[in-house]
Amino acid sequence: MAGGRLRPAIMSAFNQELARRLAALREQGLYRELRRVDSPQAPHLEVDGQALLNFSSNDYLGLANEPALKEAACQAVQRYGAGAGAARLTCGSLAPHHELEEALAAFKGAAAALSFSTGYAAALGAIGALVGKDDFLILDKLVHACIVDAARLAGAKLRIFAHNDTEDLEHILQWAERQVGRPKSTADASRPRVLVVTESVFSMDGDQAPLRELVALKEKYGAWLMVDEAHATGLYGPNRRGLAEELGVSEQIEVQMGTLGKALGAAGGYICGSRTLIQYLVNRARTFLFSTSPVPAAVAAATAGIRFVQSTAGQQRRNLLWQRVSDLRSALANQAPGPRPPALAPLRSPLPGAIIPLLVGDENRAVQISAALRSRGIFIPAIRYPSVARGQARLRLTLTAGHSLADLEQLLAALRTLDFGA
Repeated sequence: MAGGRLRPAIMSAFNQELARRLAALREQGLYRELRRVDSPQAPHLEVDGQALLNFSSNDYLGLANEPALKEAACQAVQRYGAGAGAARLTCGSLAPHHELEEALAAFKGAAAALSFSTGYAAALGAIGALVGKDDFLILDKLVHACIVDAARLAGAKLRIFAHNDTEDLEHILQWAERQVGRPKSTADASRPRVLVVTESVFSMDGDQAPLRELVALKEKYGAWLMVDEAHATGLYGPNRRGLAEELGVSEQIEVQMGTLGKALGAAGGYICGSRTLIQYLVNRARTFLFSTSPVPAAVAAATAGIRFVQSTAGQQRRNLLWQRVSDLRSALANQAPGPRPPALAPLRSPLPGAIIPLLVGDENRAVQISAALRSRGIFIPAIRYPSVARGQARLRLTLTAGHSLADLEQLLAALRTLDFGA
């Protein structure tokens, strides 16, 4: 009875504490809430009953609502059902999973591939399997949260190098080499390993990693390299494989990671590499071992997305995307002076990118500008800590092949009315 009388008081204290924390988030401009979308992913969305022009999607090639992907998903449901029923190593390794991985390996020019339920799961599973407490893990400062969380869980000796700073990375590799010592051979099983992890195209700034230089450094010091191609797959390289292909270093990267939910238009994550790597992850990646398989519909849609990207139509979509990127960057750079035009992040990479950050700085101000744009029919949510550093809030504007010139004009007209200053 006493326990029953105390329980409401305990719950009340619990909720009061959470309410206090939420109030602090609101005061700092960091409060977030879900927005209901009642339409397919496309340049034009219906959000909470309001028609909006969407400049926030990662559906770069406009495949999320592509008929070929929807048809593949429907056929998979008809043949294989709504769910996979179990983890892959139990009885859930359905034919669509194997077809996806065969398509992924061929597309990426790798010996083998392994799919995961999400890109987050792919990062946690792969990094946790490859390194442990006796190893060294070196991350670019701006890698995605999934890689940061994977690093913390892996328990390896963690070091961070300044964003895209190869000189800083080399200093850390030299330090790690002093800790490890020179290997007697590359097959020395007792030697701690060094894994360097970066993104090829960074999700918040849209800039690109110096992959050629990173490959040269990891080979010089006997490290392994893992590259997340989430925002590059489908967009770069002669075969649209990613930035590693564009720069000619795909075969020198031990672990290639990516997602199926951005340019490929579906959902999930993957790791590509040697057949030995994939066999090892099947046995050791905990997010693979202990997760029910991705649903057949998503897997089949991803396979259809890969085939589309490799087609002539996929090449045309990519060309259209880069044209829209060029159109918008030119317009923003040359816009007539307004109240305070948005500050473009400096274009630090030689190749175009579909991510265009409009820098604001203050978190509350970014929220206000996002709301003002929404009142003008433009949907670009504010990006704030912890997605970016404190005081680095911005509107993360993304373009897709589905945007028209008229869409860009509507966006520019809305931006001209706003003061991006503090």
